[in-house]
Amino acid sequence: MDTINLPLIVVCVRPQLAENIGMVARAMMNCGVRTLRLVQPKANHLAQEALAASCGADEILQSARVYNSLQEAIADTQFVCATTARLRDMVKPVMTAEQAAVALVEKEQGGQKCALLFGCERTGLENDELACADMLLTVPLNPQHTSLNLAQSVLLVCYEYLKASNKASLSAKITPPASKQELTAFLHHLDEVLEAQNYYRVYTKKPRMKRNLENIFIRAELTSQEIRTLYGVLQALLDKKDLHFD
Repeated sequence: MDTINLPLIVVCVRPQLAENIGMVARAMMNCGVRTLRLVQPKANHLAQEALAASCGADEILQSARVYNSLQEAIADTQFVCATTARLRDMVKPVMTAEQAAVALVEKEQGGQKCALLFGCERTGLENDELACADMLLTVPLNPQHTSLNLAQSVLLVCYEYLKASNKASLSAKITPPASKQELTAFLHHLDEVLEAQNYYRVYTKKPRMKRNLENIFIRAELTSQEIRTLYGVLQALLDKKDLHFD
């Protein structure tokens, strides 16, 4: 079974209950996020209540680091996203969880270390703490009841981050399209083969027929390997002496 170990850093500022810290670790482990930092926690993250609530995510609690200030906790990061239920008239990008997750993954792919901030259970993050962020994340919920448990918030955002990471990883594994030079060379070769086989029987229609063929191959977004395969197909057809294009 593959192990998921994503680089996002979760920072909880002034968490109040050991059980909640444990459930945060559980939510993080569900999504393959393993780095937890705590700023002035009101409870011991290694208390029995926290370990029990983590449901097997002990390693996150064991490796969690405690800081005296938010500035210390994010000092080694380059991009910070802060969660908030109430927008405070700050001139910062504001995104949903899905949008922010994509942005975080893109920042990480560019070599930046990213942190995701959560406030305490009762009041969330303070204005000065939100001011430290490069981006704000809010979840559009029922206006009459926007309150989320700390662990619920962590799970919701980390799940979107996991999805965005999986999508980016899948895209990276897909072979990129061949270069324009490779495609042009193949189309030139194809044109020579078709010309030799008298494909362009109505010569006045040749320009339009060539454009149609080019559009077909351009839309296909062929990879370098696929173009090499097509060269082989053409050669195999040419090797058949009795081939006729009727």
